[in-house]
Amino acid sequence: MPSRAATILTVLSVLTAGEAMALDLEAHRGGRALLPENTLPAFANALSIGVDTLELDVGVTADGAVIISHERGLNPDLARDANGAYVAPPGTPFVRLRLEEVGTYDVGQLRPDSAYARQFPEQRAVPGTRIPTLRQLFALVRKSGNDRVRFNIETKIDPNHPDESLDPQGFVTKLLGLIEAETFSERVVIQSFDWRTLQLVQQQAPTIPTVYLTLQRGSGQTVVLDKATNWTAGFSPADHGGSLPRTIKAAGGAIWSPYFGDVTAALVSEAHGLGLRVVVWTVNKPEDMTRMIEIGVDGIISDRPDLLRQVAGEKGLALPAGTPVAP
Repeated sequence: MPSRAATILTVLSVLTAGEAMALDLEAHRGGRALLPENTLPAFANALSIGVDTLELDVGVTADGAVIISHERGLNPDLARDANGAYVAPPGTPFVRLRLEEVGTYDVGQLRPDSAYARQFPEQRAVPGTRIPTLRQLFALVRKSGNDRVRFNIETKIDPNHPDESLDPQGFVTKLLGLIEAETFSERVVIQSFDWRTLQLVQQQAPTIPTVYLTLQRGSGQTVVLDKATNWTAGFSPADHGGSLPRTIKAAGGAIWSPYFGDVTAALVSEAHGLGLRVVVWTVNKPEDMTRMIEIGVDGIISDRPDLLRQVAGEKGLALPAGTPVAP
């Protein structure tokens, strides 16, 4: 009969293995298939459903406020002015607007005739919803009582459009300052396609994990395997055997976050061998979620956190508890 100590060790090893197998369920922009993206109603819904991580995007206004928005400016498919009219394309960059001005726009209902609206026909409109600040999201999470949920915060900065946001140093300084002031540093990771911001985070807040976003296809491609691009802060996969995981490891990253269509089981295994975690975006179909789980990814970012919970549960994975809260 095993000793009590041996039994405890066995239980601990099982628990540790269970933790290693846990899947990070991330609500993309708060779960934009369900409620207006990057808004307090969406984040409240995700907290109520139960997710491990709230995924979101941030920008900085002309007066230095850190706001939550996927676009670098007002989105013509989302933002309506005080008269109820959707803003004209391309939409004013936030770096040219003060927080008070940003707060006058309603982002609670998709433009009815837009491709975005056709993509998410079941999104529930919440008219009167405003673009929130990161400080307001932190307050909402405190209100929910959820002391476990993490934040995956993307810096919305584009090296090809430097006039549409703060410079990398200014952007990172504002973001890190707020996170530290709000005492959420231990629950945050910072992600970006623009690796310059990640290099600065690593220098200025080395305890905050950095997440290297990549896209290898289409007009939005940010990385190629044979050279550096404007997005990669001088790092070239060609210097690392044509391997993105090895490039990201060399850059100091903790997590590789590729478009899920760019990922194979072999790449996941390679990343794990280097000590990198792999969190894929953006996965909305059950069959794709299942495939990603089966090839061993560590996390999935989804517009459908409700569906992701269902698929993960069917695979026998532990699910985070919900903490119901009103926005």
